[in-house]
Amino acid sequence: MSDTAAMSMPISAWHADHVYFNELLGRLRAELDVFHRGERPDYERICEIVTYLREYGDAVHHPREGVAFARLAARCPDMALPLARLEQEHRVIAQAGQALLQQVEAILGGAMVPRGEVESVLATYLVYYGNHIAKEEEDVLTRAAGFLTADDWDAVRRVKT
Repeated sequence: MSDTAAMSMPISAWHADHVYFNELLGRLRAELDVFHRGERPDYERICEIVTYLREYGDAVHHPREGVAFARLAARCPDMALPLARLEQEHRVIAQAGQALLQQVEAILGGAMVPRGEVESVLATYLVYYGNHIAKEEEDVLTRAAGFLTADDWDAVRRVKT
């Protein structure tokens, strides 16, 4: 396998995750639309989606990106600040996801949660996550494909999750 082919596989996997995450965010957006119509969204579906994004996105995908970001920042110092911001967004996304999950679990448990609070947390989660993915797709993947080495990608794969 050529070096270029070896590099493209991690980038393809990274991109595939983003495509799937965007699909899930689209499903959450659809539930937000139901909410805006004054109807009851499928809180169970919201819980399942956010749980997946927390358990895989926050716990597996983002830590691997963190290793890739650190290595890319070392190779491309001009990207250090934008990559640090993306790392910060990982933390914000995780916190927003946890807050949303807590609210939805409370609702499923019978608690009364004000509609405005649920809407705010869900909208924040959607905006942050969607913009985050777009920035990575536009600004990071191409640079990572061009600058990260096979050793860098091996380090990414070795991240313990």
